[in-house]
Amino acid sequence: MKAKIIVQNLKCNGCANTIRKKIAHADVSDININIEESTITFQYSNDNTIVSVEEMLLKAGYPKEGDANATTTKVKSFVSCAIGKTTL
Repeated sequence: MKAKIIVQNLKCNGCANTIRKKIAHADVSDININIEESTITFQYSNDNTIVSVEEMLLKAGYPKEGDANATTTKVKSFVSCAIGKTTL
């Protein structure tokens, strides 16, 4: 099955790099991140996987569209972005 999640705070390749590394630990494949559209698509086989990925994204500072985006979440995304840039 294929999922598409629209996230907040996705700004650059550093963010995308961090997101890719975070969700690679879930049971997903064919991860595609579109920075311009703030979307993440991936293949999965277990229905619980989407919830797990959304939780991982929120912890990294990238809540799905429509979820609360508090200042602390935005700060997490900046930190995640900076870390992602160092490992490009």
